[in-house]
Amino acid sequence: MGDLLDLARAERAAPGAALAEDAADLVCAARAMSERFRHGGRLLAFGSPADAAHVAVEFTHPVIVGKRALPALSVDAALLRTLGRAGDLAVGIGPPIDGRALETAAALGMLTVVLTMPGAVAAADHVLVARTSDPMIARELHVTAYHLLWELVHIFLETS
Repeated sequence: MGDLLDLARAERAAPGAALAEDAADLVCAARAMSERFRHGGRLLAFGSPADAAHVAVEFTHPVIVGKRALPALSVDAALLRTLGRAGDLAVGIGPPIDGRALETAAALGMLTVVLTMPGAVAAADHVLVARTSDPMIARELHVTAYHLLWELVHIFLETS
């Protein structure tokens, strides 16, 4: 059992360290997101349905007392194109991420943020790559990243 735990830790060590190295990118994305929320923007999360739903719930239903609810929806690519408007945030989590949906979001004037894996990088204002080839570890890193984004967005909203 100890060998399996050691192997699991080793598989996560480098990707976890890489996430820490990307802290400045996370902060930059969170600052941009907070500005959109400050001016009435809504977060439209898409891509991996479970993760998109999780992101929307995190932002609309804060579990920490005193944190405000922020407008967020979990959508598919078609709804992103239909509901998105200038000033909103499009957050794609995947793969899969529909590149055409991101292009449309950008053309509408939405801030685009992507959480993805190497080789599946899409063009966006902020691209946060989980540096691993293991999709399960990538998902763990994405969950960590969007929780950090949530917390940092609130910090920026409270202090600016």
